[in-house]
Amino acid sequence: MVEVSYAQLHAWLLAFLWPFMRLSAFFLAAPLLGHSAVPARVKIGLAALLSVAVAPGLPPLPQAPVWSWAGLGIIVEQTLIGTAMGLALRLMVSAVQAAGEYIGLQMGLAFATFVSPDGANTVVLSRIFNMITLMMFLAVNGHLIVIDTLAASFRTLPIGYSGLNPAGLELLVRYGGTIFAAGLLLALPVVAALLIVNLSLGILNRSAPQLTVFSVGFPTSLTLGLFLLTVLMTDLGRFLQQLFGSGLLFLQQLVEALAPL
Repeated sequence: MVEVSYAQLHAWLLAFLWPFMRLSAFFLAAPLLGHSAVPARVKIGLAALLSVAVAPGLPPLPQAPVWSWAGLGIIVEQTLIGTAMGLALRLMVSAVQAAGEYIGLQMGLAFATFVSPDGANTVVLSRIFNMITLMMFLAVNGHLIVIDTLAASFRTLPIGYSGLNPAGLELLVRYGGTIFAAGLLLALPVVAALLIVNLSLGILNRSAPQLTVFSVGFPTSLTLGLFLLTVLMTDLGRFLQQLFGSGLLFLQQLVEALAPL
């Protein structure tokens, strides 16, 4: 008869619980699986499956009881690590969403907003850009690179032995500027062209008041905007490739920066 002691059960629980907290926090903050449309059971199940997969290769774990102050500190630490890594990827995707917001405002699509299941109003063009970005990320196997980075993070940031370096969190905050820099870089050709058109229509409206903005301006902006979007899509793949490369590189740098000195 096989007998399992309490010490063995506790060791198995720790080997599963600590990585599960980091992985589940990552999936809650990541842009793809962190969406509210994804069922919570899917997020928990995938985090549990990956926890079982990475548990045999983990470094030696601290023998702190789960229901103790040390165990609570480890849970908070792993949650912060997973959340920080998930936010890094979300910032990468938000850059493309910001570009859709800029272009949609210039095209006049701010009147047509998309009501998502979580109750937030989003410009339709921003939601389309978000879907294209996520599909391209899956097409280039970016999710596999992220899973490999997650598994490697347990060697760079061992559980319970290190603590976190505040410089890593500061690096994550500074990376938030990517939303505005990369988003404006993508939207700049379309926004600049539409701005010139809007200025021209404003001058035309002053010289010929019968040519109102609603009768001439909106159709012109929408038509030209759709044409410019067609041209922009031909170079969107190259832009996303560079964005994914820099985002995944930053994810690895973030893990290294969170490691203590």
